[in-house]
Amino acid sequence: MMIEIPGLLDAAGVARLRSVIDAGEWVDGNATSGPQSALAKRNEQLVEDSAAAREGGAMVMDALGRTPLFIAAALPAKVFPPLFNRYAGGQGFGLHIDNAIRMKRGTDFRIRSDLSATLFLSDPESYDGGELVIEGAFGAQAVKLPAGHMILYPASSLHRVEPVTRGVRVASFFWLQSMVRDGEARRHLFELDEAIQTLAADRGQADPAIIQLTGVYHNLLRRWADA
Repeated sequence: MMIEIPGLLDAAGVARLRSVIDAGEWVDGNATSGPQSALAKRNEQLVEDSAAAREGGAMVMDALGRTPLFIAAALPAKVFPPLFNRYAGGQGFGLHIDNAIRMKRGTDFRIRSDLSATLFLSDPESYDGGELVIEGAFGAQAVKLPAGHMILYPASSLHRVEPVTRGVRVASFFWLQSMVRDGEARRHLFELDEAIQTLAADRGQADPAIIQLTGVYHNLLRRWADA
């Protein structure tokens, strides 16, 4: 399941975040790559654990916590601290798959990467190329969103970033471990939650059918989740 999270950051939020990360130290993106990724990856990355990365990551985390659509779609248990990258001058990232386990160096923090996320931080009109292309059951889908919008997709997906031939593409990227490991179960819960919210807006939360469906949702979550 691939979900767009529109307006995770508004224009003012994007500007504040960019002012923090743009002033930070950027290095070759392969500083954090595994052997396979290093063959395909050409970009720059904000130094992990730098003051700018920590401040920028905290801003992204705050925005995630304020966004019901993200919480409903991801059912997050753990979120890897957000990272930041940028592409320019023909840089891109060839076809690859994300590691199943992500570990934060120098700590005992680790997650199972159920979901990957990319938060776009550049106006799409300001650069050419840079589409995030995700391979799925129905073929490849190219994603290039407005600044402040985020795409959430299965970390098990093959994906790539097309070369940026004009301008600069800046984004935050990170991984999540969901409380619900199974992707199909997570999709069913999300669709059920969406249907409940739609019906509740029409009938009100006190409607007996809404109460019953909400009970079904929570009982399924209780059955499938590892809190």
